[in-house]
Amino acid sequence: MSAVSVEKVTSRKQMNEFIRFTDELYKDCHQYVPDLHSDVRDTFNPKKNAALQFVQLQPFIAYKDGKVVGRVAAIINPHANEKWKNRVVRFGMIDFIDDREVSRALLDAVAAWGKERGMDTIQGPLGITDFDKEGMLLSDYDNMGAMTEIYNYSYYPEHMEALGFEKAVDWLQIRVAIPAEVPAKYARVAKLSKELFGLHVRKLTPKEIFKGGYGERIFDLLNQAYAPLFGFTGFDKKQSMDYLKQYVPLIDLRMVPVIENDKGELISIAVTMGSLSHALRRAHGRLFPFGWYYLLRALKWHHEHTAGLLLIAVRPDYQGFGVNALIFDDLIPLYNELDYRYAETGPQLETNVKELSQWKPLNPERVKRRRCYVKNI
Repeated sequence: MSAVSVEKVTSRKQMNEFIRFTDELYKDCHQYVPDLHSDVRDTFNPKKNAALQFVQLQPFIAYKDGKVVGRVAAIINPHANEKWKNRVVRFGMIDFIDDREVSRALLDAVAAWGKERGMDTIQGPLGITDFDKEGMLLSDYDNMGAMTEIYNYSYYPEHMEALGFEKAVDWLQIRVAIPAEVPAKYARVAKLSKELFGLHVRKLTPKEIFKGGYGERIFDLLNQAYAPLFGFTGFDKKQSMDYLKQYVPLIDLRMVPVIENDKGELISIAVTMGSLSHALRRAHGRLFPFGWYYLLRALKWHHEHTAGLLLIAVRPDYQGFGVNALIFDDLIPLYNELDYRYAETGPQLETNVKELSQWKPLNPERVKRRRCYVKNI
């Protein structure tokens, strides 16, 4: 039996192999949505990724019989470890063939790298920051993936359990059919929120976001709203601007309602966008020569019928004031106008009962359970 060797990615050739490995692994999987190669490359570029000013990041690649058979990235986020008072090395971007020796070798490499730097726990799949993909898929492998979430084969969690990893947390996603009208409960609560608390919905322009200071206000809100959630660490100004530059050009700002109070303070934001899954599959990870056309077509001319509910954030002192009803009261008529037929959330912690229960009037379907694994090293 040939041995598996795991090497640190140190050359451009190896980085190309790291990036392109999933093209081969998932070439016959119609549910897999590839990342753009340029986005993966930028993740490891300090000039493109502001988090690398403080995060330690090391990609690894596995070989067997002269072929690439797996990849993984080892991550130490000192801000997260300081906040949560632990010594965790994260693993992310993990992919491997169905060979236990390969998955073991990759995770052993991450564990050894972390242990050399004083870590005592390995955890993942997680990203560098909380806006990166996280959570290994445990169910619904026949459902189409999305650009903002991990897709993996069903054998992945089998490997994790065989290697002694245990559950840290699970996330769930919610899928709903867009109703023809706003459910009565949302409409009633939205009306009361406007009358009793002086809340109102507005839409932003790119100029307000980038030059009017609204981008900073949005990330200040996210830092407040998500502070208690598993593994979360706040975003600094440079990281915030990087994310805004990456996502604002892709988003129809009509689909991003913000809620303000009568003082003009930002109370809540919902970031939603049309799915780009089919366009990204047709692009095969490359913007050129034709990938840009498929993406532009999906964004501007002929969008898919599913909207992605990327996030909803509510300022802590306004949680329970009917803010979510205001958001749905705004989005449902817009989705109908734009001919979106379904909406699907990003991963939501299964313990976040308040977040999951808000969808009840829409007869939600819980889909795509995913897991963060943990193990002592």
